[in-house]
Amino acid sequence: MVPADVDEAREGDDAEQVVLENARRKVRAVLPGREPGTLVIGCDTEVFLDGRILGQPGTPAEARSYLEMMSGRTHDVLSGLVCQRPGGEERSGVCASWVTFRKLGGEEAERYVRSGEWRRRAGGYAVQGLGSALVARVEGDVSNVIGLPVGLLLDLAPEIGGK
Repeated sequence: MVPADVDEAREGDDAEQVVLENARRKVRAVLPGREPGTLVIGCDTEVFLDGRILGQPGTPAEARSYLEMMSGRTHDVLSGLVCQRPGGEERSGVCASWVTFRKLGGEEAERYVRSGEWRRRAGGYAVQGLGSALVARVEGDVSNVIGLPVGLLLDLAPEIGGK
């Protein structure tokens, strides 16, 4: 894995275009100089609530604010995925899932923030960890909510699944 150090788009009228553009930027940052035949995969996962991107919170207070905003509500999780080989054609797609949070009490949100799991997580939670206790329901691909929509990846690059 080669991390891509890119400036990510944070705003736009179309949430799908934002995540696709960010994934595309990641691929373009890593693709040059790769061996022929190397598959480069770029993915960007964002949480959207009320038309706003809830990125990675920078402070415990911001993480708590995100949890309070999502409490008892449903938010969108979108991932843009781009696959490309050097000199090859780009394949891309978007995966959408919907996550409904339970109604959270103040102490419950505070406990989660104290856990530190919110760090470096879109929306300030991790559904695959302690954050699963915050969630009432996931509609769609849970791997998308975790951060890599595996079904979409296999659709775009079936060769990695042995097909």
